[in-house]
Amino acid sequence: MDTWVWVVVIVGIIAAAALIWFLVRQARSRELQRDFGPEYDRTMSRAGDRGLAESDLRERRERVDALDVRPLSRSDHDRFATEWTKVQAEFVDAPAEAVSDADSLIQQVMAARGYPVEDFDRRAADISVEHPEVVENYRSAHSIAVKEAREEAHGDTEALRKAMVYYRSLFDELLVVDDGEDRRD
Repeated sequence: MDTWVWVVVIVGIIAAAALIWFLVRQARSRELQRDFGPEYDRTMSRAGDRGLAESDLRERRERVDALDVRPLSRSDHDRFATEWTKVQAEFVDAPAEAVSDADSLIQQVMAARGYPVEDFDRRAADISVEHPEVVENYRSAHSIAVKEAREEAHGDTEALRKAMVYYRSLFDELLVVDDGEDRRD
């Protein structure tokens, strides 16, 4: 064969490989976008680079897949639901304490489900894998709780009310029981 034929064949193989690589990368990106929803966009904007952002999201997924995340027992579900009712009732007389208690209760539920709870950023990242629609609510609620604890938002009842609503959205997502039912009280 002539040299130019070999060049054309090699260029064709390289072009085909590049096309396949591009299509696989696009498919992986679409899968991450679908699975992570708004968290994909948030991670993209924070990382500033598609490769870094998608690598972070894949690492989160692998880390959470390695955890023993499990549903709650019926008794744990009922106990946490009762606790939540008490926290909500507490909001009327002591909104800042109720928000703090809601944050603590979320951590207790996460621990009972098998999530590590030592570090907030890690908790939020882990939650984003299975609950990407509510993780931003969790971040917002936690931010309000932290500001209140520092007395930066002291007396901002509307912000505290939003924090409770945000915590409730995650709490509801986490109340999965062994029998597969998702009872929201």
